Amino acid sequence: MIAYVDIDIKRKLKGAYISARVLNIVISAIRDRSTGGKMKVLRTICVLAIALCLATSVYAGTQSVKISGDLSVRSITRGNYDLDHHHGEAAEYTAPAAGDLARALNAAETSDFQNYFMTTTELQIDADLTDNVSTVIRLYNQRDWNVRTQAAADFATDQDNVILSNLHTGNAEEFDVGVDLAYIELKEFLYSPLTLKIGRQDIWFGKGFIVGANLQDPQGTINANEYTAVSSFDALRATLDYDPWTIDAILALIWENDIGSQDDQTLTGINVGYVFDSYNAEAEAYWFHKMDKSTVPPRLIKEHNTVHTIGVRGSADPIENWTLAAETAFQFGDFVGFRDQVDTRGRMAYAFDVSGECRYFKEHFAWKPIVGAEYILYSGDNEERPTRYTNGMYRGWDPMYRGKFDTAYREFVGQYNFTAQGLRGMQPDYIDTFQDASYTNQHQVLAYGSLMPTDSLRVDGKVAFFWQQYARSMESTALEQLPAGELSKQNLFLGTEIDLQLTWDYTEDVSFGLLAAWYIPGNFYDDRNDDTATDLVGTVKLSF
Repeated sequence: MIAYVDIDIKRKLKGAYISARVLNIVISAIRDRSTGGKMKVLRTICVLAIALCLATSVYAGTQSVKISGDLSVRSITRGNYDLDHHHGEAAEYTAPAAGDLARALNAAETSDFQNYFMTTTELQIDADLTDNVSTVIRLYNQRDWNVRTQAAADFATDQDNVILSNLHTGNAEEFDVGVDLAYIELKEFLYSPLTLKIGRQDIWFGKGFIVGANLQDPQGTINANEYTAVSSFDALRATLDYDPWTIDAILALIWENDIGSQDDQTLTGINVGYVFDSYNAEAEAYWFHKMDKSTVPPRLIKEHNTVHTIGVRGSADPIENWTLAAETAFQFGDFVGFRDQVDTRGRMAYAFDVSGECRYFKEHFAWKPIVGAEYILYSGDNEERPTRYTNGMYRGWDPMYRGKFDTAYREFVGQYNFTAQGLRGMQPDYIDTFQDASYTNQHQVLAYGSLMPTDSLRVDGKVAFFWQQYARSMESTALEQLPAGELSKQNLFLGTEIDLQLTWDYTEDVSFGLLAAWYIPGNFYDDRNDDTATDLVGTVKLSF
C-alpha cells in the first residue's frame, strides 16, 4: 500500500509542476495576443497542445506495482571438502615452486572443518505499465556473516620456507547491494504473438540441462557459491507464442571485460517448444552457440573456443502418475585447450539425460511417497595428458550454462569445490583443468524419493553414483608418495553421494530446512585423498 501511495504522490507532484508551467505558458501567450496579432494566437495554440501532451504523459505511467522478496539465513557446516583430512591451518607443505599453482592452492587451504552463517536478501519490484509494457527489478545482498576472504594470491613463508596458510583480508563489499534482474518486457511488440525482454533476466529452457543459470558471485562475498542468488543473463530475448508452439531466440553477453578488447563471451540460440494435447507431453528442439574468447587466449593459432550445441528434449506421462523424460545433445565447433596450442582441434561431444518418476503411491498412501531415477552421461576426451602438440578431435563435454544440479557436493567439483587430488592433477593454462571435474567425462546414476509425514513436513532422500567414461591419469608428486614424474592411473569409480533433506513449512511465509550430505570417494582417489566429505546446511527462509 505504501508503494502505491508513494508513486501516486510523486506523479501528482510532477503533474502539479507541469500544470503550473502550462498555466505560465498560457498567460504569456495571452499577453502576446494582446500585443501581437493572429500569429501569436496560432503560436499559443501550438504551445498549449505540446504542453498538454507533456502533462498527460505524466499520468500515463504505472498501473500497478507489486513488491515481493525473500530472506534466507543458512548455517553451513562442512568437513573434508577437499577429501584430504591431513592438512589444516597448521603449515604442512613446503613452499611450491614458482608457477606451481596447484600446490599453492592446495597448501593455502585452511581448516578441514568449516562452520559459518550466510544470509541472502532479495527484493523484487514488478511494475505493469500501459500498452503491454512492464518491468522487473530485483535487488540482492548475499554475504557470509563477518567473514574475511582468504588472500588467494599471497602466500607468506616462515624461516623454514613453509607456507603459512592462515592468511585473510577484509571484504569491503560485504554489505553492498547488487542488481540481479533489471529488464523491460514488451508484449505484442509490433506483432501480437511477439514478446520482447530486454535487460538482465533469468533464462531457463527445459530442465536447465543446457541453459538454465549463469551462476555468479560478483562481490565475492560468499564461499558456498552454489547458493548464490545471482543466476541471470544480460540478454535480449524474443518469444513468439503460437500456442501450442513457442519459439524463443536469445542473445546474451556473458563476459565483456574491457570494452573493445577481443576477449568476450557470448551466447546465442533458438529454442522451439511444442505442448501436446494428451499424455501431458511436451517436446523441445534447440541450438545454442557459445563464443568464448575469455579463457586461455591462444598465442599460436587464430581460433577461439566455439561450442555449437544442438539437442532435443521430451517428456510425457504414458501412464497416469508416471513421467518419463529424455534429453540428448551434441556439441561441435573449435577447441582451444592450451595457451600455446600448436594445432587447431575440432570439437565433437555428446550428453544424455534419461529419467523416470512414479507418483502412483502418492495417491494411495498417507505419506504420499514419490520415487524416481535418473541417468546422465557427459562425454569425455580420451587423451590422458594432453600437451600443446596434441591434435585430433576433442570429445570432452562443455557444461554451457547448466541450471539443474541434483546433488549437494559432487556436481560442483571442478567448478566450486576442488579436491586435493584434482588440484595436484591440474594442468597450467589448460581449460579442462581438473581431472575429476564433474561436468565432463562422467556417468552418474541418481535414485531419489520423498515422503510427507504431515502436510507441512517433507522428507527427501537421494543416492547417487559417479564414475568416469575414460580413466584419467595424473602426474604424481612427493605428496602422493610415488616417484616424481610417474603416472598413476586411477580407477573409473569416482564415488557415492547420499543426500537427506527435511523441509518444514512453519507458516505460509516461513519455512525451515535441514540438508545433510555425505560424499564417499571411490577408487579413483588415492589413499591420501579419499576422506568422506560432509555437508550440513540449516536454512530458515521468509518469503513475502
